[in-house]
Amino acid sequence: MKNRLLLGLALAAALISPALAADPAPRTLSMNGHGEMRAAPDVATINAGVTTSAPTAAGALAANSSRMNTVFAALKKLGVAEKNIQTIGFNVSPQYTNGDNNNARRLTGYQVNNEVSVRLEDVARVGAALDALVAAGANQMNGISFDIAAPAPLLDKARAGAIADARARAEIYAKAAGVTLGPILSISEGGASEPPRPMYRMMAMAAAPTPVAAGQQSVTADVSVVWEIH
Repeated sequence: MKNRLLLGLALAAALISPALAADPAPRTLSMNGHGEMRAAPDVATINAGVTTSAPTAAGALAANSSRMNTVFAALKKLGVAEKNIQTIGFNVSPQYTNGDNNNARRLTGYQVNNEVSVRLEDVARVGAALDALVAAGANQMNGISFDIAAPAPLLDKARAGAIADARARAEIYAKAAGVTLGPILSISEGGASEPPRPMYRMMAMAAAPTPVAAGQQSVTADVSVVWEIH
């Protein structure tokens, strides 16, 4: 019985081994691809605020609140919806002398800073919004950023472009190597994103209307594709 079992195992191994040997791992070619789509931004965000100082914290806060109410009223008059105005920073800090020449530091007053983020759904109104903010009493302009409200369609096109780019490169390498591309074995995506948004810092603005250039935004996609080659 034992001999028959051993003989059966040997015959099975003999039958399986040629099948395994006849199916080697496929040869492959891997290639990365990059796609990019550009479009004019259709949304802008302004970060602005009011900084006030006074001998007392209450005085600095009262002055700041008065000017911020004027800023909010100006934005409302401009047609900016309440949902698009958000407080992003509020700070009350004591102010001291430097304490030079062996003198002790001395409290001189308080400073209040209140900063808001204003989202504009029409980039053509950025200049008017800046002018309105400054006229209303905003004395801190901490940046403007531009964005694309709905980047998904552009990202889809960038992904398609990334696949096309990978295939074009793979065909060049395959031709140079004397092989042909077979079926795709895998596709992986990495780095689909928007680049850092441009920011513009402004500390003082006197001209009206204020000129602002929105430029264009990029949406990118990167893929890695593996082909079987023959």
